[in-house]
Amino acid sequence: MFNKILIANRGEIACRVMHTAQKMGVSCVAVFSDVDANAKHVQVADEAVHIGGPAPADSYLKGDAIIQAALDTGAQAIHPGYGFLSENPDFVEAVKLAGLTFIGPSADAIRKMGLKDAAKALMEKAGVPVVPGYHGANQDPEHLTGAAEAIGYPVLIKAVAGGGGKGMRLVEHPKDFSEALESARGEALTAFGNDAVLVEKFVAKPRHIEVQVFGDGSHAVHLFERDCSLQRRHQKVIEEAPAPGMTEEMRSAMGQAGVRAAEAIGYKGAGTVEFIVDASDGLRPDRFWFMEMNTRLQVEHPVTEAITGVDLVEWQLRVASGETLPLRQEDLSITGHALEARLYAENVTKGFLPATGMLTHLKFPADCRADSGVRAGDAISPWYDPMIAKVIVHGPTRGVALKVLDRVLQETEVAGTVTNLAFLGALARHQEFIKGDVDTGLIGRDIEYLTSQSQGSAKIGVAAAMAALQLFEPGDDVGFTLWSPLRRSVQLEQDGQQIVFDVQVKGPDIQVWSVNDETVAAERVDGRWRLEDTPMPNVAVSGSKITVFCDYGHSFDVVDPLDRDTAAAGDTNLIEAPMPGLVKAVFVEMGQTVSKGDRLVILEAMKMEHALLAARDGVVAEVLSSAGAQVEAGAALVRLQEE
Repeated sequence: MFNKILIANRGEIACRVMHTAQKMGVSCVAVFSDVDANAKHVQVADEAVHIGGPAPADSYLKGDAIIQAALDTGAQAIHPGYGFLSENPDFVEAVKLAGLTFIGPSADAIRKMGLKDAAKALMEKAGVPVVPGYHGANQDPEHLTGAAEAIGYPVLIKAVAGGGGKGMRLVEHPKDFSEALESARGEALTAFGNDAVLVEKFVAKPRHIEVQVFGDGSHAVHLFERDCSLQRRHQKVIEEAPAPGMTEEMRSAMGQAGVRAAEAIGYKGAGTVEFIVDASDGLRPDRFWFMEMNTRLQVEHPVTEAITGVDLVEWQLRVASGETLPLRQEDLSITGHALEARLYAENVTKGFLPATGMLTHLKFPADCRADSGVRAGDAISPWYDPMIAKVIVHGPTRGVALKVLDRVLQETEVAGTVTNLAFLGALARHQEFIKGDVDTGLIGRDIEYLTSQSQGSAKIGVAAAMAALQLFEPGDDVGFTLWSPLRRSVQLEQDGQQIVFDVQVKGPDIQVWSVNDETVAAERVDGRWRLEDTPMPNVAVSGSKITVFCDYGHSFDVVDPLDRDTAAAGDTNLIEAPMPGLVKAVFVEMGQTVSKGDRLVILEAMKMEHALLAARDGVVAEVLSSAGAQVEAGAALVRLQEE
């Protein structure tokens, strides 16, 4: 076993790897960028090395600097985590040439699975079923259009070097193919440096079911399946294991296909073989097809660990250090059911735009596993993925696990940034999901319901107002003058709406609040405040911002009565950057007529491209930015003429 390893990653996965390695007595070296100097993974590590600037290309993608850090600190091996250099065969070869061990598969195995078209040809030879489609080298648009027509619409355009939903477009009608092709190629070139695509048949009721495999270079086993069908724009949201509705016959067929895939390339380490499943007639062993193989540890690996009792990172370290597979296939079994929800800093009501901000409060219930790379006081940076945590639960049955997930999400407390917590809670309670009737289109079909905002109750507002006026501990005489209760008031703002709260403090344990013609009585009983008939929710205060942890969290701002309301002075004709990012393209010029919904600007932020659209018909008065410009949140990009 190694004495010391370097983790070539950051955030949640770096912390996850360190947790197991240190438990095994292995020292861990972290690497960090300028903005990560005080990050959680740096604090958890035994030692840390600075490797460059905040942009991944200047730090976490600098393979030579990472290898040198390993050599300088005496590390014997490098664990890549996921993302960044984890599936870069050139990096794997450089690690080996430096006399170090790469904790993962060989460069040859990564290359064989790295290009989707070549991988599918290889899988066909290995007897693994593949989706009908065009995977050839001819990238001429006319040829690809013809291939799509031959396959039959709807089709998927997918980047050959893709992953994470980037460079992927669904095309349902022939007239939309050319525009979708151009868009997919542009995004693929930005993300992967390769604009080649393949075209595949789109499955009508698709489920995304993947098989966890593990090999030692000669033999492989599978650790059963995960269902990752709950997706939004091809990004996984909630994953579970085992897959609902799975039969033993199909599990065996998929597991064997996964093992054949791994053994066909002499796979070593943890990997995932992803399948698309046609669930229109239930789960049948003749209705699944190979999509791709991820030659690394997956984000959703904890659900497999929960149902098998296997620590996959421990297996990675043991096999990389020269051991054979720790268990045989017949030694592996499934216990219970597990679910994982991905908690992100993102603005759901604004199209799931990634968000930034300082986490002022972060707390998870005790009865869940929360894999996180951030703590209260940490910043969500615009440079990296905005994941806050993976919330994992386990139960004896799927029904129990779902109830635990629902409760855990309700009890999770986050303040300082907007999150997708309420969205995750709505999914956990979605009736089709509860019944196990899932497919990759479920979120899209019910997006309006899943993203509808709860306005909250008067009691939630009163909890915030009590915090604003510091009335949780009013004392015996606070609020009284000449034997009469003293009226006090405070103005709070929520989602742009200002609300006035009035209170009569009638004693140290009794308050009567008025808000919007509604009265709420607050009473302290046995040391705990109650609002009418419900216990006071937890509250966090940071400066003028107050967060009430009820109904997935409600945020309020205390309005200073001396401040003038300048909201009405905003320029409604101005198109602004919703977040920090790089202006990739500007599609308009001064004097140009635009229609509502027209693309004006493409902003690249947090590894994704975001189209900024015209909110109304109009004429462009000014273009205030250009392609290649790095802009801050709120930066003016385009101004329309006054109506």
